[in-house]
Amino acid sequence: MTITPPLRIGTRGSPLAVAQAHEVRDRLASAHPELAADDTLEIVIIKTTGDAVLDRPLSEVGGKGLFTKEIDEAMLRGEIDLAVHSMKDVPTHMPDGIALPCMLEREDVRDVFISNKAVSLSNLAAGSVVGSASLRRQAQILAARPDLKVVTFRGNVQTRLKKLKAGEVDATLLAKAGLNRMNMADVATSVIECDEMLPAVGQGAVGVTCRSDDTNAHAALARLNHPDTVDRVTVERAFLGVLDGSCRTPIAGLAEFVADGTLFFRGLIARPDGSDVLETSRQGNRAEAEAMGRDAGWELKDRAGPGFLPGM
Repeated sequence: MTITPPLRIGTRGSPLAVAQAHEVRDRLASAHPELAADDTLEIVIIKTTGDAVLDRPLSEVGGKGLFTKEIDEAMLRGEIDLAVHSMKDVPTHMPDGIALPCMLEREDVRDVFISNKAVSLSNLAAGSVVGSASLRRQAQILAARPDLKVVTFRGNVQTRLKKLKAGEVDATLLAKAGLNRMNMADVATSVIECDEMLPAVGQGAVGVTCRSDDTNAHAALARLNHPDTVDRVTVERAFLGVLDGSCRTPIAGLAEFVADGTLFFRGLIARPDGSDVLETSRQGNRAEAEAMGRDAGWELKDRAGPGFLPGM
């Protein structure tokens, strides 16, 4: 099918979001000769509430949907044709009229440790202050190092690095995928392996949405979709969906294909102060991806019982 230009690509305005939108634009131009001309693919910056409100934790202003709400609305109004999102920011339930037909091949899923006072989380001095906007990271930090102080630390990558340099905190954690996409991997002091810090659901994956009935956009995105990434993220999002994950809930999950092609999943939930962490795992094949995630979610929900997490 020949793709009809132009296509307008919506994105948040952070440097990482824009870099991801440019990657999608370049991949589309490479996959479809009819989209190679300069005026066929336009990137549209949309300011979201999540980017505008930086003085409060996301849990106080509505949660993860605040990074996608305005972009979804622009799409449904016909102002954009595609939207590029970090999958860890995408709510588990898509709005009516919007589809998620494409995920790019997943980047590195790990977190990195950044500090000018220690080479790793385990080497930080007792009482050190670690800045993170992620309850998932905060809970796992405190579970491993209850002697540290963790504070909410929001803003884009560049803002957080400036705050760190200014001495507002002694260390921070960021996703390695984002640094890789901005050619900033060298700012990491060390990489945190997944057996020490389980990543966020969808971390390292970029998704592209479009209107459900837009056949032109669906056809354009089909060549960019990476099935292995979709299967992995499907397990993770099914797990998150059962637990009704929000920015008030420390939840982590990672699905990977192991050597024999088996899909292996690990998931955890934690109390925000890190005092209690519940973990589980599943393995299966591609066809079982969603069922695996949901089953793991129900197990942890049952084990946790009422009151373990906000809203449970």
